[in-house]
Amino acid sequence: STQSTGSNEFFVQCLLLHPVVKMSKAKRKKPQRSGSNVFAIFDQQQIQEFKEAFKIIDQDRDGFISEKDLKDMWASLGVIKDDAFLSEMMKDASGPLNFTKFLTFMGEKLQNTDTDDTLTSAFQTFDDANTGLV
Repeated sequence: STQSTGSNEFFVQCLLLHPVVKMSKAKRKKPQRSGSNVFAIFDQQQIQEFKEAFKIIDQDRDGFISEKDLKDMWASLGVIKDDAFLSEMMKDASGPLNFTKFLTFMGEKLQNTDTDDTLTSAFQTFDDANTGLV
């Protein structure tokens, strides 16, 4: 059920659901582990996009994402989530998330995802008539 959706999917859901955040289609480098500098795994445009997403999620503008921010952000999208759902989303964090922790979290979650080219190629495999639809 969607109630058991974990925090692993949360931030991706937020980025996809919120109309203000539009991740660019520019060729982006894949997140890679690079020592302790989390800012080295993304290019400047990606970091800016994550900053915008962070600001949207940080509803009270205190520089941290808390369960209350999550609840308010979901409510702003017209979705009511209960406290258990919100706690599940925050379970990977050791408390409220500042931007550096948020960026680290996103790097870890995106590290093993496929590139846009790989995904496009996979969908084209099923689009025999080249309609852009599956």
